[in-house]
Amino acid sequence: MIPDLTRVPGVLGQIARERLADVATLDTPPASGPKGVPSFQVALAQPGLSLIAEVKRKSPSQGEIALKLEAAQVAQAYQAGGARAISVLTEPRYFAGSDQDLQAVRRAVSLPILRKDFTVHPLQVAQARALGASAVLLIVSLLGQLTEAYLALAQREGLDALVEVHDEAELEVALAAGASIIGINNRNLVDLSIDRSTAPRLGRLARQRGFEGLLVAESGYSQPGQLAELEGLFDAVLVGTSLARSSDWQKAVAQMSGLRP
Repeated sequence: MIPDLTRVPGVLGQIARERLADVATLDTPPASGPKGVPSFQVALAQPGLSLIAEVKRKSPSQGEIALKLEAAQVAQAYQAGGARAISVLTEPRYFAGSDQDLQAVRRAVSLPILRKDFTVHPLQVAQARALGASAVLLIVSLLGQLTEAYLALAQREGLDALVEVHDEAELEVALAAGASIIGINNRNLVDLSIDRSTAPRLGRLARQRGFEGLLVAESGYSQPGQLAELEGLFDAVLVGTSLARSSDWQKAVAQMSGLRP
């Protein structure tokens, strides 16, 4: 169940290998987490384009974004602004996140939470559940053919899974694995460039392949007008940097949510 991370290039591979080393220091499964966490899938399936608002302090592509933000405070503002789910980064080195951030957000809001991290070991799935997450991120670029096994593990833990793809080959892996929520990332995780045509192109291809689950667009969205290209095709959009940088998180979320019917 451990993916071959030597094949993963660039910053993505470096981060994933460091996360695997972190998990290797853990020798016991985490304790059970809070009960009755809200459903990520149900939240995203509501009418209109659901906004997943991300608690984010820094990133390899943007550098420092909002290093001093308090996760719980930001999440409460996101919820008040109309976000339907919260994404919490828990990777410490490159994103300045922590498990404690997720726990704080779980106590602060009633929305479902996506644990945004680099899942490369089965223990991380149990960790996500113990921390109070509703869903875990599974990146096909990292997991490859193990995606199906990790998806089954998430289901056994009672978690939804956002299965993230970046190209046609990865989309085929996600479809074959039986993903019910597919995230399409506009960011090239090798050179970190953004191409917002990626999500609509792969989203249409997924529907042509008969995918009836939920589609989530990721990366590169900072203005409400940019979401028009997702209407009628995607169920949700994940927005991080532009919201975290805002001086008024609630207003920023409300503005990004303005296209909902």
